[in-house]
Amino acid sequence: MGTLGRAAAEMQMKKLTYIGMELQFEWDQVAAFVKQPDGSLFSWRERFACFRHLIYSIVNKTNSDIVLKFDDKEFHWTQNELLLTRLEDEGVVKLVFPLHDEIKRKQLLRNWALNWLDFTWQPIDEIYSYFGTKIAIYFSFLGMYTRWLFFPAVFGLATQLIDFGSLQWLVLPAFFIFVVSWAVFFLQFWKRKNSALLARWGINYSLSEYKTLGNELDSLSYSLADDNVQEKKFADAPDEKRILQRNEWFGVLLRIRNNAIIVLAIICLQLPFELAYAHLYESIETEALRYVLTALYLVAIQYYTRIGGKVSVILIKYENNQGEQSSADSLVYKVFGLYFMQSYIGLFYHASLYRDIMTLRQVLIQRLIVSQVLENLIENSIPYLKYSYKKYRAVHKKKHEKESPAGKSVRLSTRVEKEYLKPSYTASIGEELEDGLFDDFLELTLQFGMIMMFACAFPLIFCFAALNNVTEIRADALKLLVMLKRPAPRAAATIGAWLNIFQFLVVMAICTNCLLLVCLYDEEGKWRIEPGLAAILIMEHALLLIKFGFSHFVPEEPAWVKANRVRYVAQAQNVCSKQLLRSISKLDTKWE
Repeated sequence: MGTLGRAAAEMQMKKLTYIGMELQFEWDQVAAFVKQPDGSLFSWRERFACFRHLIYSIVNKTNSDIVLKFDDKEFHWTQNELLLTRLEDEGVVKLVFPLHDEIKRKQLLRNWALNWLDFTWQPIDEIYSYFGTKIAIYFSFLGMYTRWLFFPAVFGLATQLIDFGSLQWLVLPAFFIFVVSWAVFFLQFWKRKNSALLARWGINYSLSEYKTLGNELDSLSYSLADDNVQEKKFADAPDEKRILQRNEWFGVLLRIRNNAIIVLAIICLQLPFELAYAHLYESIETEALRYVLTALYLVAIQYYTRIGGKVSVILIKYENNQGEQSSADSLVYKVFGLYFMQSYIGLFYHASLYRDIMTLRQVLIQRLIVSQVLENLIENSIPYLKYSYKKYRAVHKKKHEKESPAGKSVRLSTRVEKEYLKPSYTASIGEELEDGLFDDFLELTLQFGMIMMFACAFPLIFCFAALNNVTEIRADALKLLVMLKRPAPRAAATIGAWLNIFQFLVVMAICTNCLLLVCLYDEEGKWRIEPGLAAILIMEHALLLIKFGFSHFVPEEPAWVKANRVRYVAQAQNVCSKQLLRSISKLDTKWE
């Protein structure tokens, strides 16, 4: 622990103290800093950062070069050169990555990934300690979302099984109002849970704004340097204001340009493809062939949309985003726009042009079943196939080098070799993102949009989603613990831009379901546009009022979290005031 503490001090790492302020870590003041839920001083992300600092800071401090040998290979380690950098350049070290802790991994397998007794329970604190904040936040959100899905699933099942007699015409409007209220309350209660988790883990989310501001100020300082006014820095207010305004509007124009490229790509390339699929679907009469068509379509569109995602990654690099989080959010919005069109245009086409509710229900069932089966199959089989192929090549190479006799098996000798061959937890649109949660959150948002925007057309869709998510929790856990390398921990206080997308989908659901309800259907399932647009506007405005009104009924953080935050602010002000008074007193003494 002392080694890590000294490394954290060298890195000038910021840690949360018991007065609610993040201060630079000092080993001799260790008692002032908040500990983790498991009693350790550093979180997994902080320990990983310290380990990297230690191994990458090994420098040749001698007065001469050192000759190093490895497998008949000889190279020089020059003065003041980083050892690991030299080893990477020479190909001795291929990759630096965290290993799985076998004891903790097996414990998580037993208590989490293979624990089917409780459908949605998860050891979130243990996940946080092992994987870090971002992955723990994802699984906490997935578990809460799955638990909340059981409420509309039960209501949707009741609408199909119970005959309400003369009140049957009120069932779907009541179900839709319930679903909208459910979604609004779910997102609000998630914000409460998120803030409670951060408080329990000792993460001060309120300081994230200041960190973002710090990134902007760093960017500003570079801009000032380019304009030969670095020596003035922030003393010259007009220059500061001019640079900030220029960077702000230049970034806005870049984002508008890139968004326009994405929109044009959707209209010119993806929209005709989607409409062709919808037309073919209507022309096929055999149900089995429709399933085959849907499967082929989903596989093809997956690769097509990934190309669009890779283009989005390239466009992001040319945007003037302030910080890594701003770039990540911009990428989320662009890629979701592509997948939004891919997932829903066929459904909108069936709903608006054919106005056949039975066909729409069949399409919903096929999309949900086929897409979820394909997603799980691709998500879990591809990493295994990649690992098996790499393992086969490594064993074959080792067997060839050692010239083992025929019939004698050759195996990988160390656990490090085996884990090195496992795929990394990366996004499908670009391995440089090194964040597989991108795909997992995208899958959740697309599912949420489908069940919300077409809730009135097929209330049972919530049952399918709930069952899928129960298996998704265990499948994602197995994927992380067994099939992939242990991901490098990433800092994240919230689910970021994905929360805005969930809220956008709630508004979209109000619009689409109002159309479904107003377009009344007869016994044959053919819709007719009556009673008209007036009912649409009245219902839509009423539900939008419910949506934005209910958002203020539930506070975004629990009372105990708010009380702690207020107390921390008071303590911080008290400490700063005393320190400031001591400094002023010392200055007065010097002047006298």
